[in-house]
Amino acid sequence: MSSGISLAHGRPLVATPGPSVIPDRVLAAMARPMPNMYAGEIVGITNEIFAELPGVAGTAGQPFIVIGNGHAAWQMTISNTLSAGDKVLVLESGRFAVAWGNMAALSGVEVEVLPGTERGPVEPDAVHTRLAADAGHEIKAVLVVQTDTATSVRNDIAAIRAAIDAAGHPALFMVDCIASLGCDRYEMDAWGVDVTVAACQKGLMVPPGIAFVWAGPKALAAYDTAGLRAGYFDWGPRIAAEEYYLLFAGTPPISHLFGLHEALAMIREEGGLEAVWRRHQVLADAVRAAVAAWSTPGGIELNVASPAHRSNAVSTVLTGSIDAYRLAQVCEQRAGLTLGAGIGGFGGRAFRIAHMGHLNPPMVLGALGTIEAGLRSLGAPVGGSGVAAAAQVIGDALIVG
Repeated sequence: MSSGISLAHGRPLVATPGPSVIPDRVLAAMARPMPNMYAGEIVGITNEIFAELPGVAGTAGQPFIVIGNGHAAWQMTISNTLSAGDKVLVLESGRFAVAWGNMAALSGVEVEVLPGTERGPVEPDAVHTRLAADAGHEIKAVLVVQTDTATSVRNDIAAIRAAIDAAGHPALFMVDCIASLGCDRYEMDAWGVDVTVAACQKGLMVPPGIAFVWAGPKALAAYDTAGLRAGYFDWGPRIAAEEYYLLFAGTPPISHLFGLHEALAMIREEGGLEAVWRRHQVLADAVRAAVAAWSTPGGIELNVASPAHRSNAVSTVLTGSIDAYRLAQVCEQRAGLTLGAGIGGFGGRAFRIAHMGHLNPPMVLGALGTIEAGLRSLGAPVGGSGVAAAAQVIGDALIVG
């Protein structure tokens, strides 16, 4: 960029939907020297983490930790519940459920995609219709994301479960919560989910490197006949592990365990998941209020039309005639704010604001103020002050009754 000054000389802020902002406490915990991996404190920390993980997903099911990103959790789920030639139904609401299905296809699974739109959620009625037509129960699993990170659509998981039940279909119900866990309410058992996958680098506030699978009774029963088991991902030896490090199929991710232990402590200190969800709701509402204030015909608008299906973890913002790449460049290079790029067909016509994990009003208002300044620096059409609208939302939440 050839003109204008740079103000990006303080501490930079990342507003991308993962990796999210990592708390200093977590970073400090991860910087500890390596301990004896066979005995002592790390064993106790691991036991505490595994005892706490079911509650994070709202389940009594079996938790697993896999060293890798969310794709590793996808693969673990596929390998332990399906066989080559099995058929799965992928519920499209953006990019990531389809990508999960593509991974299954590489393992020899037959994949059918129930088409969706880029601006709305999965329609439960469409799920019911498709499964009711599967009289022979060829479909072995239904795959969906709670929040698609590309579109910022939040699906109604309980309603999809109800549609599966209304069709009388026995398929496993598998949900990807990689973007949403720790940000949006999620209740695996209450909502009838058989498998949940997530990762550490978003709402759980830990640098990328470990991912999670929670398996309910139906999924564990499917393991008995799964034909795609792969050594590293195999649930069996992990469940039967007599030494704690075999929970990880070998050397544990020690630094990540230290960090996750600290992050879970921070969630407890905040008041538990209910308090964390309330904070995310307020900060997400503030972001949405800002975008609504900025909106003009042909300019800024939220991608998701229905308020009920907007994620509390991330917002995809359409930019209309505004060049999203140029806006992101101004924000990052001149002002120190990194925005999430539009992905999955949104390149150049959208940006994403993450409001997940370790965030508070100064951080959110600072990000929104920087975006607003960036828009004005480009001469972009702006309807009103998004910062003022966001401050009103946050101010209302701060009122002491």
